[in-house]
Amino acid sequence: GFHPESEESSSLLQTAVSVLQSSYLDSTSQDGFQYSQAILVENDVFLNELKAFVQAKEAAGYSQEELEETFAFLLFDSEEEAKEVCQTGLRVNSSSISMLGDPAKGVYISKHADCLHPRPWYHGKSGYIVICKLIKGKVKVVSENYTTSYTCPSPGYDCHVAVSKNNTPSKSSPCQAFEQSQYYVYEVSDGSTAERPRQICPYIVI
Repeated sequence: GFHPESEESSSLLQTAVSVLQSSYLDSTSQDGFQYSQAILVENDVFLNELKAFVQAKEAAGYSQEELEETFAFLLFDSEEEAKEVCQTGLRVNSSSISMLGDPAKGVYISKHADCLHPRPWYHGKSGYIVICKLIKGKVKVVSENYTTSYTCPSPGYDCHVAVSKNNTPSKSSPCQAFEQSQYYVYEVSDGSTAERPRQICPYIVI
């Protein structure tokens, strides 16, 4: 649920901001963003599913590194959209991008907290960022595919990332930087794709 503001929320805001700042792609972003309010998302269903995912993968022989908890980010224009994701989870068919895998079989989430949109932010724009806990699992590097025959989730893996380009991110366009810093996360079992991959768990809305 959503809790009213308290002392906890100021330390939560600090936690959230430090997570965001440690995930910036571009060092100049440190001064570029202001964050006003953080709301802790406590959804036991998602937390339990995240644990269950880790246990299942441990049993399958995944390394601790593969099961390490990391953070990833989603940007929404409205608080309603942000809250909805916190309640229903990040579901397949929610993405307009498709270059790392079929958006009907997995979800996209950003690796960098300052690179959340294909277009650059303009001054004065505001939005809601959902910080999610993410277990990447086995990650496969795939080449970007801009055709309509989408790349399918890779058997035995849990996540696709783009082949990293040698060009420095600051020189590439915001759109390229955005696309190259996406995780494509999916969960396939017995040939069918989970509607909501368990390895992403909404954590804080800011």
